[in-house]
Formats: sequence, structure tokens, C-alpha cells
Amino acid sequence: MRRAAAMFTMTAPAMTRAILPMKVIPIREAATPLALAAGSTHRSGERAPLDQRGRSLRDLRISVTDRCNFRCIYCMPREVFGNDYPFLPREELLSFEEITRVARRAAALGVRKIRITGGEPLLRKDLERLIAMLAELDGVELTLTTNGVLLPKLARRLKEAGLHRVTVSLDALDDETFRRMNDADFPVSRVLEGIAAARDAGLGPIKVNMVVKRGTNDHGIEAMASHFRHSGHILRFIEFMDVGSSNGWKMDEVLPSRDVVARIDRLFPLEPVEPNYQGEVAARWRYRDGAGEIGVISSVTQAFCSSCTRLRLSTEGKLYTCLFAQQGHDLRALLRGGADDDHIDAAIAAVWQQRDDRYSEIRTAATPTARKIEMSYIGG
Repeated sequence: MRRAAAMFTMTAPAMTRAILPMKVIPIREAATPLALAAGSTHRSGERAPLDQRGRSLRDLRISVTDRCNFRCIYCMPREVFGNDYPFLPREELLSFEEITRVARRAAALGVRKIRITGGEPLLRKDLERLIAMLAELDGVELTLTTNGVLLPKLARRLKEAGLHRVTVSLDALDDETFRRMNDADFPVSRVLEGIAAARDAGLGPIKVNMVVKRGTNDHGIEAMASHFRHSGHILRFIEFMDVGSSNGWKMDEVLPSRDVVARIDRLFPLEPVEPNYQGEVAARWRYRDGAGEIGVISSVTQAFCSSCTRLRLSTEGKLYTCLFAQQGHDLRALLRGGADDDHIDAAIAAVWQQRDDRYSEIRTAATPTARKIEMSYIGG
């Protein structure tokens, strides 16, 4: 308690240094990864499996489409994802029944939160039917991440189907910057209308994600903070990450989260808040005047690999154990090959028990150039 009180009396620069010390990323050759153990030691009915670093499986992120109506420069740059890009054909996508089966088995292994992602998940036809199927899972929080422009049409149907809440991406409040970043000529107003529709439908608390790219949209940090104060929504600032192989990531375009916090604190004094749960990726800060809270997600300067509990299911049924993974594990063949639930359980548990990922802790000069899965394919 004394330590917490002392932090609250620090000056803003001292407090951000104490809470968000800068991580120095070494420039060195990447080490050869360790060989993974084969097979699963998990048996049906046993407690949730742990990975090689003792991390439990708590979150499942499900990509329902690799398509998107935006072409965000940090995710789906148009020069790569143009009109001739070979998106997955319909027959390769998992059906809603197959997705639900995987989710049910994952829940049996300890998953307590499911996030629907894309691409843009609201482009998947009849998505509310999948939501209704997943909503039948006991004790599982059901969430969705979206760019928001289709929420005025779908928010109420998603809520009625059983969706608990949404996270909406919004990288700027001024149209010129936002249009340049989404590269699909969508105005800010379309996203704000989506956020309002989600609020009216009861899909809160709504989180609003802003990917901060130095020199591109960081001039709008204070405006975003000001806009969402007193709104009841939680604004989160995400460091520009080297996800995938096509976004041209450079370290000098990363604005460290500690700088974001310091800039906002100068206008609207902040104080740190304890995490809601173990493994929460966003460091929480609240306004001292009671106007709400913000979060910062610092995958580059403050790696949180040691507490990561997320497994990802791709659109066509591959399991990935890291956002920065280079290869997945095919589950669709088992699903369509007649495997029973015990075999599905064992397969998921084996993937998790062999997991040793810690990409952000060992990021090097070479790792950003490695061929990695794209965020538009696996979700953020």
C-alpha cells in the first residue's frame, strides 16, 4: 500500500519511468529455437494444460474471415492486398459448426474468453448465427474486434444473439489522417456512428484501439484522449508492431507507451490502476478527476509474453500459439476426418503444451524480416 501511495505522489515523468521503464532491444543474431516435445500428456477431464513456460490456456481468438473493407497501412497495405490478392476460397473456411466445436473443446481445456476477429469479422455472412452458437458455452466471455463501420446495421442483432461487448479500431479523429491510414476512404464519422450503435445496443464497456505510428498519427494522441474522456469507453493506445511481413515496420516509427502516458498526463493527470486479471495485456491508467481510464499495449517496449494465455484459430482451421508465429497446426483435417472429441482435446492440448513462444522478448534486428503470418489473416 505504501508503494502504491508513493507512486501516486510522483511527478508524471518519474511515474512513467517507474511504471513503464524502457526496454532496450538488443541487436544480435536470433537463436535457433529449441526442439519441441512431441505428443500430449493431457487426458480428458484433467486440469487445464500448461505450456513450456507454465502459461495456462485462457483465451481463444477466432478469425472468421481473412477479408477486410479497410486497407490499413500497418495491417493490410494496399500494394500487397490489392484486387488480385488470393484470399481464401469459401470451401476452405471453417463452418460455424466446426468453429463452435473447436470453441467447445477449448472451453473444456480452460478457455474463459473468446474474441471473434478477422480480417473484418462483420463481413462474414450471418455472423450472428455463430455468435448465438458460441453464446451457449457456459462461463465464457464472448467479445469481438471490428473497425466499426458495419455496427449500425449489426450491433443490435449481435447483442441479441449473445455477444457481450466489442472493441473498435480507430486510429485518428481527423479525417485526413484517418483516411490515409485506412486507405479505403472511410471517414471518422462512420466509425463513431458504429461506436454509438454498439453503446445503444448494450455492447459495453466498449474499448477503442488506436495503433500509434510515430510520424503518422501520433499528433492526434491528445485529441483522442480528450474526445473519449467522460464517454464511458476505454481508449487504448497500441505500439506499432512488426506483425506479418508486409507493413514495413521500423523501430524508429514506434512511439513507446511511456511517452503516450506522459503526454496525456500533462493535460489530464493520470494514476496507474491494477490489472483486472492476470495476463491482461493493457497497462491501465485512470484520470485523477474521475473522467474514465485509458490503457497502453506495449508489445515492443514492454513485452508481456510471460503472461500470454492466448491461442489463435485461423479462418481455415489452423492453430497458432503467437501473433508473430511463422507456422500453424492444422486442426481442420481432424475436424473433417471424423476425429472424436477426445482426439480434438488431445490435439489442442498438444499444441499448447509444446508452446514456447516469446517473440517480443527476443525481438532482434533480424526478427522483423522473418516471414510471419499476417494480422489480417489471424486477427490482432
